[in-house]
Amino acid sequence: MTRGPLHGIRVLDLSKVLAGPLCAQYLAEMGAEVIKVEPPVSGDDTRGWPPFRAPGLGAVFLSANRGKRSIALDLKSDEGRAIVHELAAVCDVAIESFGTGVAERLGIDRETLRAVNPRLIHCSISGFGRTGPLATAPGYDVILQAFSGMMSLTGEEGGSFVRSPISPVDQTTGIHALSGILAALYAREATGAVESVEVSLYDTAMAFLGYNFQSFWEKGVQPDRCGSSHESLCPYQAFEAQDGAVMIGVANDSLWRRFCAVAGLDDAVRDDPKFATNAARVANRAETLALVSAAIAARPAAFWDRELAAVRVPCSPIQSLAEVLDHPHTRAGDIVQSYDKPGVGTLNGIAHPVRFGGRARAVGSAPPSLGEDGDGLLAWLGHSDEDIAELRARGVLG
Repeated sequence: MTRGPLHGIRVLDLSKVLAGPLCAQYLAEMGAEVIKVEPPVSGDDTRGWPPFRAPGLGAVFLSANRGKRSIALDLKSDEGRAIVHELAAVCDVAIESFGTGVAERLGIDRETLRAVNPRLIHCSISGFGRTGPLATAPGYDVILQAFSGMMSLTGEEGGSFVRSPISPVDQTTGIHALSGILAALYAREATGAVESVEVSLYDTAMAFLGYNFQSFWEKGVQPDRCGSSHESLCPYQAFEAQDGAVMIGVANDSLWRRFCAVAGLDDAVRDDPKFATNAARVANRAETLALVSAAIAARPAAFWDRELAAVRVPCSPIQSLAEVLDHPHTRAGDIVQSYDKPGVGTLNGIAHPVRFGGRARAVGSAPPSLGEDGDGLLAWLGHSDEDIAELRARGVLG
């Protein structure tokens, strides 16, 4: 791989599940060296989440742990904590996602690790933040979708509540952690100041709802759940074409006029005061949708995909995962990467969604097996073969 912009940066990944590991994987794919510390025997929780490619390599784990080296340590032991301190002393960044108070008990909190390495940028990831009445509450993506009000907006009107299946709160918290770490690295180089970074699933979920809260403050009422549509735009939702569903996004009045030309809605409809502006279409949503739905249902999805694209009206068939992977646009790019893991075979992954200098993207090394780099890392830190064997025999090293 071409050296990435973070070449020379070393990261201690003490996190687990998704937000922290994804952040660390992105750092790795930008060139950083990442050392992942996991508990012996079980490792990161997601190693045990099916489906599996091989024992200890659950799909979620594979998606967020490329480019790392793994050492399995018992952090409840004095020796395990001492090794983490040795690693922290030679790292630039440490990331942890333990429950509030746990990092302090384990001796891997900001103050303890900063005493070991004053230049260390410490990133703490939590469910509800480190202060406040819910500071010790367990935080999971789905819980924050429910708590924040996000789930109250998701789903069809009158239907049951729906969880977003892409874990947006977890994944975006990882991205916020990444942006904070990059800013802190810049500040350290520019001014010498060593910042710490704190992110939480709660803050991420609340930030996701920024414009929804703004609308709520203006209207003062809970919005209805609106499925695939948008409370401020119309027509802007999924429609059933003759042979399948399509998503159409008419986000302004110019797009409305172009849509009408393709859909065969005559000038009387297009320019009717009830439909001529977006605000009018929103106010007359039911009537607008009745006209548009009838037009869409008369033609196959491929017609709308082709003809609306020709006049630059946003439209897409609602594709399955298999369909988007097989799409010519996906096959022409490098966002999907294949790589090999010895003893396991060829794996696929989604690359880091940032490109530098126009260069082709490439994934780093395969996600590590649990503790596979432990001996090498300890030898690099100066431990003898006898010391390593004793640590393993005592269960400190997995």
